[in-house]
Amino acid sequence: MSRLLVVEDDPDIALALRLLFSRAGYEVAHAADGRSGLKEAYAEHPDLVVLDVGLPEMDGWQVLERLRDVSDVPVLVLTAHGQEAEKVRGLRGGADDYLTKPFANNELLARVEALLRRSSAGQNNWASQVYDDGLVHLDPTKRRVYVKGDEKRLTPTEFRLLNALVRHAGAVLSPNQLLTQAWDDPTGIGQERVKFAVLRLRRKLGWSDPDESPIESVRGFGYRYRRPGGES
Repeated sequence: MSRLLVVEDDPDIALALRLLFSRAGYEVAHAADGRSGLKEAYAEHPDLVVLDVGLPEMDGWQVLERLRDVSDVPVLVLTAHGQEAEKVRGLRGGADDYLTKPFANNELLARVEALLRRSSAGQNNWASQVYDDGLVHLDPTKRRVYVKGDEKRLTPTEFRLLNALVRHAGAVLSPNQLLTQAWDDPTGIGQERVKFAVLRLRRKLGWSDPDESPIESVRGFGYRYRRPGGES
């Protein structure tokens, strides 16, 4: 049974969501504010988080940022605002999906099911060989990454993304290819996730300057990892 965490401050909506998910066969936990939601997520490790944006004490954007620092758990963001800027903000922050209130129960359940399927399928098996090019040392078995000898803390998706790029060093991988390899999402739905995930990955590895980063954006095509010295 998959465990869902609902972070929602409106008691009526929270009750409706708990009933909806429980009847669909999920185990459901609830938190009424952002800080409680983070504590619950850290303690219980849910399989998916349904996160309202307009929360007291700590808003949904802050919760999402904290979650993405330590976890790759799928997050479906709920908001009363349907503006494009809000959607972009959610994707940039690492949300996996986005739904505007009011929403149909069947659509919400379908999106939750899809995210859980992708999350489960995304736990694919990578080759166990250690990768080391003098700059990046990546150990798939131990799930550890080092840049110039310094260990970097990555989420599972960020790890798979980096693994895909370095294993195809010199080759340009399209967003669809990266969705397939890092998210196991061959449909190509949500290509914007790749863009923002690459930005977060660069930042965590200390490569925020795109001109200096070994992870290059190839306009109109995708992304490429450039080995030290420039060889492919």
